[in-house]
Amino acid sequence: MAGNIAIPFWKMLTGARVRSPNEGVVTVVKLNVNKRVTKIALCCILLGAGVFGFLEFFTKGLDRLPAKVCHGAVDREIAASALPDTRKAYEGGKSDPSGETFTSTCYVKTSSNFISEGSIISGEAELGDATSTSWSNRFTASGNGKKFEASSGGIKAISYPERSSIYVPCTPPGKKKEQARQAYALIVEARTIGETRVTGTPLRQAITDFAYQLARHAYKVGECQEPRKFPAELPRLH
Repeated sequence: MAGNIAIPFWKMLTGARVRSPNEGVVTVVKLNVNKRVTKIALCCILLGAGVFGFLEFFTKGLDRLPAKVCHGAVDREIAASALPDTRKAYEGGKSDPSGETFTSTCYVKTSSNFISEGSIISGEAELGDATSTSWSNRFTASGNGKKFEASSGGIKAISYPERSSIYVPCTPPGKKKEQARQAYALIVEARTIGETRVTGTPLRQAITDFAYQLARHAYKVGECQEPRKFPAELPRLH
């Protein structure tokens, strides 16, 4: 009887024929490497598909937006507190720092697809010429429902159901305060459209916080001349 034959591993992979000491021939069964590689690749694909499926069906579209939407202007969680859960969400915004006509916008939309109306929270910041009194009178004239107000260090907020506005004194670059007809200011308006997650005071607060963070972002981007330290948030509405 022939003894055990030591077969080099490389010959096992290539399926080489090996001769025994007594000139007998042992045929080595070739390992099917390609099949093993294919199985591994298939497992990876299935695993990746499973993870994607979990994200697609078991997480909210809002969860997949940046932590700060609109190029860092507003915290995603503020939008999430106002808008309903959906599997798709979109955000966008832009700033146009062009002197007296400076504007900055931000929106977050949730829906089953981008074309459908869905639910929206949005806001626009614009450099204007108005005193806090004239701003308040104008916004109040178009308001419906109970009026809430808040202020901190010259920053003022007015809230109506589904609409809020922020007023921040702001002299644009290259201008002097006395050049304004009334007073240079950054004015922000924000609102929700469509179904919302909450109503009443919680919704007012979410819209006001959205407007306030957009104002804080626009103040920096617009390079308002007055040095100002913005608090983390305005006093809560009541």
